[in-house]
This record gives sequence, C-alpha cells and structure tokens, in this order.
Amino acid sequence: MQIELKPILNEPALLINKKILLAADLHIGIESELKEQGINTASQTQTMTNRLITLCKKYKPKEIILLGDIKHNIPSSTIQERRDVINFLETIQKHGIIHIIPGNHDGNIQRITPTSITIHPSDGFFLENIGFVHGHRWPSEEIMQCEQIIMAHTHPTIMLTDRLEYKTFEPCWLKAKTIKEKIKEKYPDSNDPQILITPAFNPLCGGISANREGIMGPIGKTIDVENTEVYLLDGSALGKVKDIK
Repeated sequence: MQIELKPILNEPALLINKKILLAADLHIGIESELKEQGINTASQTQTMTNRLITLCKKYKPKEIILLGDIKHNIPSSTIQERRDVINFLETIQKHGIIHIIPGNHDGNIQRITPTSITIHPSDGFFLENIGFVHGHRWPSEEIMQCEQIIMAHTHPTIMLTDRLEYKTFEPCWLKAKTIKEKIKEKYPDSNDPQILITPAFNPLCGGISANREGIMGPIGKTIDVENTEVYLLDGSALGKVKDIK
C-alpha cells in the first residue's frame, strides 16, 4: 500500500492516507511551569482544541493519533491540568477514534483518559505499515521494520540567520534517514525506514534547532542529521540541514 503523508499547510499537523489526523507535543498545562519562571501567558488548551476541531471538520478523519506529551507537568499534574486534559480528550474523541502514544511527560495519563481511547505502549505501535513513536525511548523491533516512521519529542526548529546576523527559529518538519551502520547495530532487521519528525502542536513549547543542536532522543543518535531535509509549516522546502547555516 502506498503511504501518503500530507503536512497540513500552516499547521503542525499531519494527514495520513486521507483518513488519519496526527498531532504531537500538546503539552497541556505548560503555562503553570512558565508562570513559575515569571512568564504569564494565556492557556493554549482551548485554542488547540478549537484548531483540532477545525481540522477534523475539514478533513473528517476516521482516526486521530496524539503522538505523545499530551500533558506537560511531571511527575504530578495540577488540578487544572488534569481537568484540561480530560476536557480536551472528551471533546476531540467526538471526531474520530483516538490513539495515544505516551511521551515522557505522560506518566499516569491512563488515569485521566476516557476508557474509549486506546493508549499504546510507549515504544510505539504501527498502522498500515507506518510506525508511530514519540521518540523519547528506543522504538520496538516491529516499529523499525516499517517503511515509514513518524516521530515527535524533539520539537524541531531551524535556525535562520539574516544578513545582520539576526537569528530566528522556525518550527519545521524534518524528513530523515538513519545511518545504516549505526541503526543496524541496534536493529539488525531494520527496514531502513524513512523518518518524519513532527513539529510541536503547542506554540509555547519552544524547540530544538536541527542545524545547531541536532535531533533529540535515542534514535536521534542514529539519524543522518546533515542530510535531513527541512520543510517549514508554510510548505517551503529549505533543503538539507548541512546547507542551512
């Protein structure tokens, strides 16, 4: 079966085979941590809910994949965060079958997740020969045998420098391949998959600059970062990481 991946224009969300909607790194509750650091900002939860509902109404997905870090605070969550996560999930599940792949911020998320929502193992699950993994731990052997892997966790950005040496950081999609020798050491039966790394859905998350800091997570150590292709949310293709300095 041919795999069709369509990053949605100007949104950090992905449409897969015209019937699966994917978003990652919502970090519901991050505002409380920012407040402790002296940064007061409005909650993004309702805004993110509305954005996802709009996408669901437009694309009418049968399934919705939340690729980790639905909540933010660890090891425990605030009462408001728990309430926001519950309300978010109960609202979004009206628009499709939800799959959750837990991220490193999702400890005990099963306690606040409706029983109708499927929570998969944190080392990933696969659907239609596509492997889905948050990216904070090594994927399972089955995931590495897929043709395509979709990963989050690193909140990818690209650092751009203008003629006045002013630097900006733009969220982006990364299209990567592993270094065969490195990945075969860990996964001898790896299918040399294509890896698509998704930007964070929550704009407050910040990110890791691929052309300055590389790619976060254990599998990032096996990725050929220099030859990874970079695409902005508006669809602009910037070329390979090694060419963007």
